[in-house]
Amino acid sequence: MTATPSAPAAAAAHPPCVLCFNASDPTGAGGLAADLTALASASCHGLPITTSLWLRDTRQLHGHHALDAEWIDDQARAVLEDVSVAAIKVGFGGSAEGLSAIGAILSDYEDVPVVTYLPELAWWGDAEREAYLEACEALILPQTDVLVGNYHTLARWLLPDWEDARAPGPRDIARAAALHGVAYTVVTGLPLDDAIETHLASPEQIIASERVERIDATFIGAGDTLAAALTALLAHGLELGQAATQALSYLDGALANGFQPGMGHAVPDRLFWAEDDDEPAEADETP
Repeated sequence: MTATPSAPAAAAAHPPCVLCFNASDPTGAGGLAADLTALASASCHGLPITTSLWLRDTRQLHGHHALDAEWIDDQARAVLEDVSVAAIKVGFGGSAEGLSAIGAILSDYEDVPVVTYLPELAWWGDAEREAYLEACEALILPQTDVLVGNYHTLARWLLPDWEDARAPGPRDIARAAALHGVAYTVVTGLPLDDAIETHLASPEQIIASERVERIDATFIGAGDTLAAALTALLAHGLELGQAATQALSYLDGALANGFQPGMGHAVPDRLFWAEDDDEPAEADETP
């Protein structure tokens, strides 16, 4: 992979096409639904590859059915043999076997920028989760240009033996990711007293940062939204720092305009920019 992600010649096409590996989420809050809406918001055409079927509502994930690795491979290769892609986003791969299939595909398209998002997997059984993370370390991270994940999720995964009295920072996490071949890491959700920070980091430096006030809501799909937006902007050929800054600004708007469609958590409004803020004209009451 290239040290600095940049889109290949396919990005010259309009709109750029982005391949997405992710789960099907019936709430529309995360997974492929989040990817496609965020990509469309950035004027990209999404190519959704289903890896898993989630059984969930807006309160919690009740279960999932991982697709066979062969089905994941067949979906992706059928599209890739037909369409030129400008970038690839890897979300939830369904299983360790699913990640193996995805890793094989990435190795055949090594010139295409890859953004990998690691979701929170606390809902999964220990054995399945550990096998998944091991596969991600061995097969996906070495082919990932930018890793995206929540601060606590990434720290627990990449720095399990951290013993320093101070908490690990974004560059510490980026250094740990770099040991697996990742050049850049986006660390979200660093908690402060009254705000939350997100940093794009390499092992050597913080490249971009964003601080926002805490929102009194718990969201589903924020990580997928950010990762998909970043992938889309890289597909357009933006430099990484600029792409990260714009993706974070987009996520801030989506969260600030978020809504609660059911009885559970809130969902980012990924189309907030398209809403008409004008008040409807009052009807003429003259008889």
